[in-house]
Amino acid sequence: MEIVIDGYKISYKESGDGEDTAVILQGWGTSMAVYDSVASCLTSKYRVIQLDFPGFGDSDEPREPWSVEDYARFFLKFIEMLNIKKAALIGHSYGGRVIIRLASRPSLPFEILKIVLIDSAGILPQKTFRQKLRIKTYKIIKKIVSLKPVYAICPEFIDDWKSRQGSADYRNASPMMRQCMVKAVNEDLTGLLKDIKQDTLLIWGENDTATPLSDGKLMEQLIPEAGLAVIKGAGHFSFLDQPAVFRRIMESYFNMGD
Repeated sequence: MEIVIDGYKISYKESGDGEDTAVILQGWGTSMAVYDSVASCLTSKYRVIQLDFPGFGDSDEPREPWSVEDYARFFLKFIEMLNIKKAALIGHSYGGRVIIRLASRPSLPFEILKIVLIDSAGILPQKTFRQKLRIKTYKIIKKIVSLKPVYAICPEFIDDWKSRQGSADYRNASPMMRQCMVKAVNEDLTGLLKDIKQDTLLIWGENDTATPLSDGKLMEQLIPEAGLAVIKGAGHFSFLDQPAVFRRIMESYFNMGD
């Protein structure tokens, strides 16, 4: 299905026919289909909505660099368009960032029933001395190779060097989405966690390297009503790495057996 919000074509889909609603907010650079298995955990009791954020999947790309707050504002408009008055929110990675932004607000135009954060982003890691040195070196080299006389000497070599910088998500993103990503990864949401009042389940892959388990443990400490479930042998996409274990956790949390 498709709707238009502020001139952006947004792809979304619904499954299940329960009275209550659950909305799945995706991780960076994914399409909503990645979360079909997450949705299937809830469809026997919930109306489950999946969407592609602007710039993700089949939805239109933002016309300017969006921050996490911009995505949160967009989500409020999406909720309003679908006339949703209350919903459980489930967020993976970047989707967790957006949920943290929403849930920490003093008031919202809809009620958040409960929250699930899956391998969520939002905590800015402390950089080691080596990482700081590498960043400083990169910035110096980038400044030098951006000079026109230098670029003119060996443009192919410089273009190749630039294409290999940054994470895989960054390299695979469009120029506009790269700017959005930079805004996200440099924002620390740790200070907002104490303001999340909803019952919150944290699900984490034991071997997550993108958002390490230490982030989940810190969120458990700082979110007043939070519990942490660790999935052994799973990484950043814990719901795909250990789907049976993930399903049991979700069904227990949402009382699917009742």
